Amino acid sequence: MYLEPEYARSRITDVGFKELVVLPREIDLNEWLASNTTTFFHHVNLQYSTISEFCTGEACQTMAVCNTQYYWYDERGKKVKCTAPQYVDFVMSSVQKLVTDEDVFPTKYGREFPSSFEALVKKICKYLFHVLAHIYWSHFKETLALELHGHLNTLYAHFILFAREFNLLDPKETAVMDDLTEVLCSGGGRGGGGGAGASGGGAGAQNHGKER
Repeated sequence: MYLEPEYARSRITDVGFKELVVLPREIDLNEWLASNTTTFFHHVNLQYSTISEFCTGEACQTMAVCNTQYYWYDERGKKVKCTAPQYVDFVMSSVQKLVTDEDVFPTKYGREFPSSFEALVKKICKYLFHVLAHIYWSHFKETLALELHGHLNTLYAHFILFAREFNLLDPKETAVMDDLTEVLCSGGGRGGGGGAGASGGGAGAQNHGKER
């Protein structure tokens, strides 16, 4: 359903995200990654919250997208089979812990980003992609009924183009949604969308907030 032209065209802005995601001059790369990653986390969390009442352990017994099933791995690396809402809860809790950790996402002047920062950002992006893909695959009908598909499309296009710009997602990881990506991200993510407004991902990245 999400590939049908009348739904795929829907956006809340016609901004070309391909230009928007490029690293601005004089901005530190890690600062840019941190700012955008934090913003995407909040927007994906908000987008999921709109359909969370429909994503139950009974309706979504596995975290599945197409023929792919995702498993959570605990801190010891043990694979945990869980329902989709449990998986999303693990994702949001884990990412929230990272983006609020001053040692990982520093906000104070003089604090350095850890050497593992880019790897952690890639891990976060992988998890956020799983959540977005699940919303499309299992809850697009509810998103459509709420008339939030324009927000979802805008967020997805912005997120994917940002991840592509900085090689944050493995193409093998995102292959499961290649049909949607082709439709939404061709032409730099521009769409013939609806009205303007606050975006679940359509707005520019917020300042990460380092104090000077």
